[in-house]
Amino acid sequence: MVEIDFISESKVKHDGIFDFKEVYRFLYTAFNDKLYDLEEIAYSEKNTATGKEIDFHWVASRKISDYFRFKIKVDWLILSMTSVEVTKEGIKTKMNKGSLEIKFSCFLEKDYESRWEGTAFLKFLRGLYDNYVIKSRIVDYERRLLMEMTEFADQAKAFLVLEAKR
Repeated sequence: MVEIDFISESKVKHDGIFDFKEVYRFLYTAFNDKLYDLEEIAYSEKNTATGKEIDFHWVASRKISDYFRFKIKVDWLILSMTSVEVTKEGIKTKMNKGSLEIKFSCFLEKDYESRWEGTAFLKFLRGLYDNYVIKSRIVDYERRLLMEMTEFADQAKAFLVLEAKR
C-alpha cells in the first residue's frame, strides 16, 4: 500500500476583482510547466443571491522515481462571484468580482506502485529502507516538494495582485 506523508499546506486568499479564467489558466500552465499530471477530481457550481459559488479540486502528481511521487492537492473556493466590467489599458473588459481562496496541500508518496507490499517481510524491509537507508533522500524530497508548493502559492498570489492593479 502506498505510504502518503503530509508535508504542508498554504492558502491564497483574494477579495476583489480577478479574472477567473486567467487565474485558472495561469495555475494550470504552471503545473504543466513543472511536468505535473493534473486531474480535476470534483467540481460544483451554484447560483446564489450574492453571485456564483464555485468549488472544485485538483490533484497534481509528478513521478520522481520508481519509489517516490510528489502530490499537490489544490482546493478552489469562490464565493459571491459576479461579472463586472473593468477598463484595462483603455479597453473595457469583463472580469469577475468576489472572494477567491486557493488551498495548496502537498504530500510525498512512497512506494506508490506498491512494490514492497507482497509480504510482511517486504513491509518490514521497506520500513528499514525508509528509516535508515534513504532517510536523507526523503528529507531532501520533502524540502523540494515544499519549495515547489510554496512557489505555486506565491505565483498565484503575485498573479492575483498584478491582476487587481491593472
